[in-house]
Order: sequence, then structure tokens, then C-alpha cells
Amino acid sequence: MIRRREFIAGLGSAAAMPLAARAQQAPLPVIGYLSAQSADDEYKIRVVPFLQGLKEAGYVVGQNVAVEYRWAENQYDRLPALAADLVRGRVSVIIVSGDLAVLAARAATTTIPIVFNVGSNPVEAGHVASLARPGANLTGVTTLNLELGPKRLELLHELVPTATDIGLLVNPTNRVDAEPQSRGAQAAARTLGLRLHILHASTEHDFDTIFASLVQLRAGGLVISGDAFFTSRYEQLAALAIRHVMPTIGAQYREFAAAGGLMSYGAIVTDAGRLAGTYAGRILKGEKPSDLPVQQSTKIEMVLNLKTAKALGLTVPQSILLSADEVIE
Repeated sequence: MIRRREFIAGLGSAAAMPLAARAQQAPLPVIGYLSAQSADDEYKIRVVPFLQGLKEAGYVVGQNVAVEYRWAENQYDRLPALAADLVRGRVSVIIVSGDLAVLAARAATTTIPIVFNVGSNPVEAGHVASLARPGANLTGVTTLNLELGPKRLELLHELVPTATDIGLLVNPTNRVDAEPQSRGAQAAARTLGLRLHILHASTEHDFDTIFASLVQLRAGGLVISGDAFFTSRYEQLAALAIRHVMPTIGAQYREFAAAGGLMSYGAIVTDAGRLAGTYAGRILKGEKPSDLPVQQSTKIEMVLNLKTAKALGLTVPQSILLSADEVIE
């Protein structure tokens, strides 16, 4: 079994090796993998499931397929250049993780098949014409994670029913996701009779200011929106939530709750990664992306940190305890 550190090191060396050199060494079809995040962030949640899906479709890296990885390291402005680099290398398929990566890949090529893995509604985001008939050179998988934002606000309201002011943390540099998440949360807040404060953060240095402003606003809780940058900083955000005694719900990944956050609620993205891998394999076998309907991964996970809830003095409703997939005590 390949150890995690060795695997990530391998990803780095693969990305550093020129595509032409790899082609001389092994005349295999090459898949380009473009992500807004880093190799370390994506190792468990998307890369491993993606490779599993490829294997299910009959492709094993190093045997009958190669993969070229390009990581933006949460610096979204790097995505266009990374996408163009993959296109110049004439890869057979491009896997893209995140909405901004989709936009970069679409701008770079209209002919190379693109398989996306996103949390948005790809029709509303303008990626495809429809889920059933995506058209052009794109198809992929969506977790519809962005559409779960109103539910996170509802859950926080149940946990902190006396709070009248709630904060929503969004990344303004992620222009595709920030606006619809803010709009959906605002509508939900009006329905629940809450005042919602939209707070912007795009660097780690913004986090201290955000939590200080929550105290000034006398906010009773915080919802962290779905964004690659936030999910890669779950430990820091959980620590700040504990320090400022702020009930906080994270948008994805049980790791946020495991690190001390009050709750995480979102799609299980590992399933989406596997589905993207199977689609890549089908395209390598000759199927056209326009003929492959966009798949929806609908597996949702709720993780509650009961220890944190008790420390915050919260009484957790029985309905939430029964609904939680995991309760950390």
C-alpha cells in the first residue's frame, strides 16, 4: 500500500514532469486533473475516490492510463494558466474540481472532454445546458452542496433558537459560488425571522477580524459557506469558533466537527469523486461527454460535536440527535 506522504510526493513529481517526457516514457492516455485546492487537501476526499472510480471503469494509473495533476493551492487566479498547460499537453480528458476550475477549463478548450466535480447547480452556474443533455464537451457530477446552505442556517436556528443575528462566511474571490450562497441564505433568514450578516474572507488573516466582528454584532452563531479555501482551513476555523464561544456550522467534511466545530452538514464528496472517475473511464473508451447526463450525488452527512454543544451551554433538540449521522462525545 502506498503511504499518504509518498502518494502526495508522487503527485508533485508527476505535475513537475513535462507532458512530452511522460509521453516518451509510456504511450498511455493521459488524464489532466485540475483543482483549485492542494494535493494535501484533496488526497482523501476526491483523489482517492477518483482513482477508485477509474479502476471500476477498467483503468489503473501506471498500467493503462496516466494522470497529470495541476493544483492552484487555493490561489484561484492560477487556474487559467494551469488549465492552458494541460490543454497544451493534449491530455485526453480533463477532470476539474470546483466551479472556478470549470470556468478555467471551459475557457481553455472546447474540444477536450471535461468532467467536473462541483457542489453547485451546474445549469444555474452556466456550465451545461441541462442535466440530462449537458451538450458541448462537458459533463460531470454535482453534490448540490451549495443548495444546502439554507438548511445549515435552519439547523443553527434550531440549536440556538434565542439568536436573532447570524453570520454567513463567504469567499468573495469565488465569484461563482459566493453570490448564490448569500442569496439563498438571505431568503432563508427572512423566512426564519433572522438578521443575516454576510462576512467576507479570502485569506487566513481575515479570520480573526471576522470573529471579532461577530462579537461586535452580537451574533448568536456562524454558518461557514461551501468553499475550497474554508474547507482546507477547518482546524483554524474550528479553533477560532471555540475561542470566541461561537456556535458554528461548517459546510462540509466531518473533520470540522471532529476538530471542535459545533456541527458539519453537507454532501459526502467522496462519492462524487468516484463517479467522476467512472465517467473519465467511459470517455476514454469512446463515449462523448454530451451523451452522459450530469450525475447527482445525493448522500448527505450530519456530524454533531456534542461535547462542543455542552461547552457552549446548548440544549440539543432530540430531533437533531436522532438525525445526526455521527455524534462526537
